[in-house]
Formats: sequence, structure tokens, C-alpha cells
Amino acid sequence: MNELLSPHKLWSRVEVLANPCPVPRSAGVYAWYFRQVPEGVPVKDCLTFEGLTLLYAGISPKAPPQNGRTPSTQPLYDRIRYHYTGNAAGSTLRLTLGCLLPGVELRRVGSGKRFHFAGDERKVSEWMECNAFVTWLEAPEPWNVEAAMMRAVSLPLNLAPERAILTSIP
Repeated sequence: MNELLSPHKLWSRVEVLANPCPVPRSAGVYAWYFRQVPEGVPVKDCLTFEGLTLLYAGISPKAPPQNGRTPSTQPLYDRIRYHYTGNAAGSTLRLTLGCLLPGVELRRVGSGKRFHFAGDERKVSEWMECNAFVTWLEAPEPWNVEAAMMRAVSLPLNLAPERAILTSIP
């Protein structure tokens, strides 16, 4: 876990999306550091590293489900790249950031429960390109490392997707 809290390298969006991509195709934990913090995010107890603030951590794949369903096999490579390029419906990090950024509007997709930022997804990506940096740690059972991280440091952007949506809808 120390590799996430005092990383040897923080990777930018440009570096992660480069070919070849430096992100491993294995299981692990990732930590997101930010140059600029969106207004309203409580950072008093957050860890800082080289002027950047740690606000979010995640894992890939998810912990195996308890209900016997097929477990996720998504590697760090796919998950980290998706956070940088995907949409609010598939990334809690993007959903939370977009809800906090001025001028970004959350919209419901069709009649379902999925939300996205429509044309504003580009604004979230551009903001992340300037402000979001990631590091990772390969781990065969990343949920154990993530749980230890949650106990050790303040991660104010680690919200359940439902909470992020509810706080953004008037």
C-alpha cells in the first residue's frame, strides 16, 4: 500500500493512453491524485504528494460476488483507461468529478437508471487531462488492499454511485 501513498511515479492521461500503455493487464489497486481539487471537496485530512492531493482509490477487478455470479476479470489496464476516457455511467470517479465541475450537466439516458454527461464528457476528460494523475499497485486480491487504504487515508471522492447521482440532481 505504501507504493500508492508515496508513489515512485504518477501517470498522466497522455501517458496512460499512449501506445504502448504502461498500465499492467493484471489485478490491482489504483490511486488518483489531483493538481486542482474541485470546489467543495473536503481536503483537510487528505494525503498530499508532491503538491498533488489523493482523493480517490479503486480496484480492478471487483471482489468476487457472494451470490455465486461470475466474478469480474477486468484488469487495471481497462479500468484506468476507462476512467480517463469513458463516461459517467461506467466510472464512479468520472460521475463524481463531473457532478462537481462547473458547467457540466448530468443527464438520464433514455428511460433507464443510467446517467451520463452527454457532450460534457469531453469537459470531464479535458479537466482530468490537466489535473488527474494515477498510480497503481498490482495485487491478486485488490479488495484487501483497498479496504486497508480506506481505513488509512481520507478519500473524499470514493462515493457510492447512487450518492453521487443524488447530490447532483436538483
